[in-house]
Amino acid sequence: MKVTPLDLRQQKFRTVMRGYDREEVEAFLAETADDYEQALREADRLRDELARLQAALDEHRESERNLRNTLLTAQRLADEIRANAENEAQRIVREAEGRADLLLHKAQMRLEEIQREIDGLRLKRRDVENSLESAIATLRNALDFVREQDQKEREERVLLHRPRSQELQQTVQTPVRPLDELTVPELKVAEA
Repeated sequence: MKVTPLDLRQQKFRTVMRGYDREEVEAFLAETADDYEQALREADRLRDELARLQAALDEHRESERNLRNTLLTAQRLADEIRANAENEAQRIVREAEGRADLLLHKAQMRLEEIQREIDGLRLKRRDVENSLESAIATLRNALDFVREQDQKEREERVLLHRPRSQELQQTVQTPVRPLDELTVPELKVAEA
């Protein structure tokens, strides 16, 4: 049975002998009705506040759920960004290593090409030196030949211009000296 404050105020009791003091009972019932009414108002207020707090709690729970989802999404996104960055970094490193290997290979090939050119130039230099030495030797031989021819011509001229009797005398008296051993005055005499 649910009793309201109004029920307490309107409650009437029978009178009996030796019963309770009527005024005291009515005063107690009025006071109890007031307290009960105040308790009901407080309960309503608390119910309203509970409903408001429950709504706020639901809102906070929803916000927490959204925040948690956002954090999870942010974490996944951060993980994806980190993984993508690591993959990109590895790709860049691989490309850089590939380019470095290519440059190193090209540099090695260029070095080998330059070394071949240097070796070719050395061979050409040797060929030029050999041909110059050969030309010098040929010129020296030609010069020696020309000198020998000049020497023979001089000797023949000297012999042609000398009288025969003197020749025999000189042959007997002095041994014949080659022209290159003659001194300048003797050459002048021999040429005259």
